[in-house]
Amino acid sequence: MMQVKKDHYLDARLSDICISTSAAPTYLPAYHFMNQDDEGNVREFNLIDGGVAANNPALVAISQVTKQIFAENPDFFPTKPMDYGRFLVISIGTGSSKGEQKYNANMASKWGVLGWLLHGGSTPLVDVFTQASADMVDFHISVVFQALHSEENYVRIQDDTLTGTDASVDISTKENLDKLVKIGEHLLKKPVSRVNLETGLSQRRLKMVAQTRRP
Repeated sequence: MMQVKKDHYLDARLSDICISTSAAPTYLPAYHFMNQDDEGNVREFNLIDGGVAANNPALVAISQVTKQIFAENPDFFPTKPMDYGRFLVISIGTGSSKGEQKYNANMASKWGVLGWLLHGGSTPLVDVFTQASADMVDFHISVVFQALHSEENYVRIQDDTLTGTDASVDISTKENLDKLVKIGEHLLKKPVSRVNLETGLSQRRLKMVAQTRRP
């Protein structure tokens, strides 16, 4: 938003933004559009889903806040740019598949280009890159906040137990969408989980985060 105020050509229509950010490779086509600023300058955009670079954008958000603090933006509470202990980060995922060990080295060693792109109704190469990217961001932020003794300031809300069609990203039937809503509602009833720095896996906390209310 801050950059849009400075570079007006980035002020694109919401429809163009939504189509661009959903253009995931192998699922939807890349998207092209033109945008014009107040002075008549035209900018061309050729875009695909930003998930190829930041499937979990939490670290991008932290970086953007840090940049604004560096720039002494008055809209941000004055603090040191690297004082992450004063940040409050809530990262909401869209769900990920349970580690079912669908693939192994013996299987993958026989794959060619097509096998890596499509195998048994799934996309191994895309799955590996997107899930690894998201998990590494979650792990990195968890390490930083725990090192600063501020682990309560970072919460990752993610259901990593999805299987079958529940874990698919391209099934938009009413039946499947209704099921995803129920999964989300069920997730809200589960206890808080955090990354175990030894295993890299999420595990439920025995003690829930205390909630304080003002009188």
